[in-house]
Amino acid sequence: MADTEQARASAPEAAAAAAAVLDALNATDANGTEALNATAKFVASPEGTALAYGSLVFMALLPIFFGALRSVHCSKSKNASDMPETITSRDAARFPIIASCTLFGLYLFFKVFSQEYINLLLSVYFFGLAMLQQKIFPDSFSNKQFQLLFTQGSEETKEEIVNYEFDTKNLVCLLISTVVGVWYLLKKHWIANNLFGLAFALNGVELLHLNNVSTGCILLGGLFVYDVFWVFGTNVMVTVARSFEAPIKLVFPQDLLERGLDASNFAMLGLGDIVIPGIFIALLLRFDVSLKKNSRTYFYSSFLAYIFGLGLTIFVMHTFKHAQPALLYLVPACVGFPVVVALIRGELTELFR
Repeated sequence: MADTEQARASAPEAAAAAAAVLDALNATDANGTEALNATAKFVASPEGTALAYGSLVFMALLPIFFGALRSVHCSKSKNASDMPETITSRDAARFPIIASCTLFGLYLFFKVFSQEYINLLLSVYFFGLAMLQQKIFPDSFSNKQFQLLFTQGSEETKEEIVNYEFDTKNLVCLLISTVVGVWYLLKKHWIANNLFGLAFALNGVELLHLNNVSTGCILLGGLFVYDVFWVFGTNVMVTVARSFEAPIKLVFPQDLLERGLDASNFAMLGLGDIVIPGIFIALLLRFDVSLKKNSRTYFYSSFLAYIFGLGLTIFVMHTFKHAQPALLYLVPACVGFPVVVALIRGELTELFR
């Protein structure tokens, strides 16, 4: 029992640390892509650039909005498989350290081992992870239980070799993820990448729960420093980002209007820039629900703050032609807006309780 609790306690740490690493990886990776595109002398049209950035913002909002809504239902569920992973203040304080160690470990890994085989292993891992994305199904979905059982020996000495239980949702997920996964493994197509990315982000926002606003501030504050340091302070991020290939970002081509679905000049946004602020926004929605005032003021204010912060990130990146750590802009916006609302409404104590 103690081992089980310890494993559950480490799950949110691993998930949030991974999201933080992926967030900063993609910020730098965008810069690497810009360098490649500069070599090709392709300049995106204003219309193509606006379409790409607008599409990224829209895609980022989808898992945050629907993941937050589903997190309310998830927090009330009594089903063990639907129980969220709770992040405590102690977990939040350790996240930047865990994320930094993970990042530097990847850096050493890519220095020692072949980039091709590591990326293949990561792609297979994310392909398998996609099979677990069952939360996309509505409660009304017709679901049947199945069991796969293999044994050896006679009746007296029968021994179980395989005893696996699954349901209709597992089969549908397996079919969909197999088609999309094979498509991604063979073509690395940006649409397949986005399908995986949206599924991961949705489940992350839904199932990773902060236990209070103070914990959220600790988490966001620590990752704010982490993001800025690793993007601007070292070349470790650049090395890892240019070697890392996996569906851990949302991408949209800036040359879609000129080249169609074969476009290759991508604007991108890391999943960490979605999941990390998203779990904080989901917490504020659950806080709104707990007030029982039939109002979603804190949720909508933080949701608008995210749009503002992401828009500011894109503006600065486009103006200075340099990749930006998005949490540099998202954290002050997502924390500041709700705090101002709480001050105006006289609910600051309740917000941080």
